[in-house]
Amino acid sequence: MNQINTAIARDARAQLDDELSQRFIALDPLGYFLIRVDVAADDLVVEHYGNTIDERGLARDPDSGEVIACRQGGPRTPSAVWRGRTAKEVGIALSEGEENHPISCLDHALYLGRELQKAEQCLRDGSTYVQD
Repeated sequence: MNQINTAIARDARAQLDDELSQRFIALDPLGYFLIRVDVAADDLVVEHYGNTIDERGLARDPDSGEVIACRQGGPRTPSAVWRGRTAKEVGIALSEGEENHPISCLDHALYLGRELQKAEQCLRDGSTYVQD
């Protein structure tokens, strides 16, 4: 494939990804995750935050009942934190074993897998990770 066709295919994939990102997504009633890269420790860090989903599909803080905004002011305390050197290591910790697992939706699990892979690649190549 020549460079022009490669660029066209790359643009088409980016456009498809943007379109798919605009679809309605039901929130996982067990909560959400924030993923970051700890460069100093050479680790991926995953924090879980619980929430409740109201009748309108809005995430609410389980303690205060306040709607959790995407760009909320104060920090919340995670209900659990996982650390690992690879996406696979963290993914296994999130989904295997005897403990209660904080993921109840298949699309949420797939999203986490994609984001963990992206974070691992950023850790490997020293680039900045931004969670999608």
